[in-house]
Amino acid sequence: PPPDLRWFQPRPSNGLGTNSVNTQYSLILSGATNRSGDNEDLIQWVKDAKAAVVRDNSTAGHRVDPEDIPADAVTSSGSGLDPHISPEYARLQIHRVAERNELPADRLGALVDEHTDGRVLGFIGEPRVNVLELNVALRELTGSGS
Repeated sequence: PPPDLRWFQPRPSNGLGTNSVNTQYSLILSGATNRSGDNEDLIQWVKDAKAAVVRDNSTAGHRVDPEDIPADAVTSSGSGLDPHISPEYARLQIHRVAERNELPADRLGALVDEHTDGRVLGFIGEPRVNVLELNVALRELTGSGS
């Protein structure tokens, strides 16, 4: 199904296929695709994902510049299933989420800031936003049950 654009979107998920052992659930197997940077399928996938990010996140009053799209918006993580996005990707989505939820963009900017975790011990890794926690806070802010 298409994404519900009222909510902040995660990184693209790209597992290794589906579970063939327990067929009761449609599970994605975790793992990297290991495609090289010059792989034609990967290049097309990234181009298509970038066009979708521009299309989905541009609003009447705010156009997303393709040059401003961070890598995590168009590529999956090493596991293919990462709950975190960069603060840059979260901020890129603010205008769309604000418009769809009839909220001020500055309030959503503050919400993103509140849910941005810094580097572990101040120097390990990169700042990150847990999309699930951010969307739970958004649901509480909007009073939406869905």
